[in-house]
Amino acid sequence: MTKDAITCGSAIKLTHVESSSASTTNESFLLNSENKNLGSGSGQQIVTAVANQPTSLNALWTIRGPNDNEQRVDGAACKEGTATPIKCNDILRLTHLETQVNLHSHNVKSPLSRQQEVSGYGTGDGKGDDGDDWRVVCGTNSAKYWKRDAKIYFQHVDSGKFLGASSTVKFTQQNCGHQCPILNHLEAFSRSSQDKYGQWFADAGVYIHH
Repeated sequence: MTKDAITCGSAIKLTHVESSSASTTNESFLLNSENKNLGSGSGQQIVTAVANQPTSLNALWTIRGPNDNEQRVDGAACKEGTATPIKCNDILRLTHLETQVNLHSHNVKSPLSRQQEVSGYGTGDGKGDDGDDWRVVCGTNSAKYWKRDAKIYFQHVDSGKFLGASSTVKFTQQNCGHQCPILNHLEAFSRSSQDKYGQWFADAGVYIHH
């Protein structure tokens, strides 16, 4: 059954489960990027989790196939084109709709928690490298497809680490300065553990179906 399945070409918002559950004001924290660069590490485009801003395009990500379909032919998402349902364990890219960089990770320490950095990478046209590829790990063993509102994990293919954030790892004036451009954003990172800090779900967005 592919009803409610997430599909290739859709533009989605990803909600971080742990920080949204921990919010005392019932805010949802969404995976976010914008045209600003990290002040440390790689210096690439920032990726954070931020309290939902309904009118912002900064939290929309387009689902695409992996960087090189030939290399990852067994698990490549979107081989059948736009509107193809995403299966559990498919490999894909998430391209930031507004700036056209890809969700990326690599062996550089993240600025706050000193885990693995997550950034936006590419040339502004969705082109990047294999560090942009993520595997969709479904939260239940019985699931076949990635579906709306279902808890899932994103495992970075090159490093094996999981995309995460934490309600306790936040950019503040103390760790980011008084003119911090990402004040109160949560750090996005990749971590070795598949745990509550790496759970996400897709709800709002523009979904493409046949």
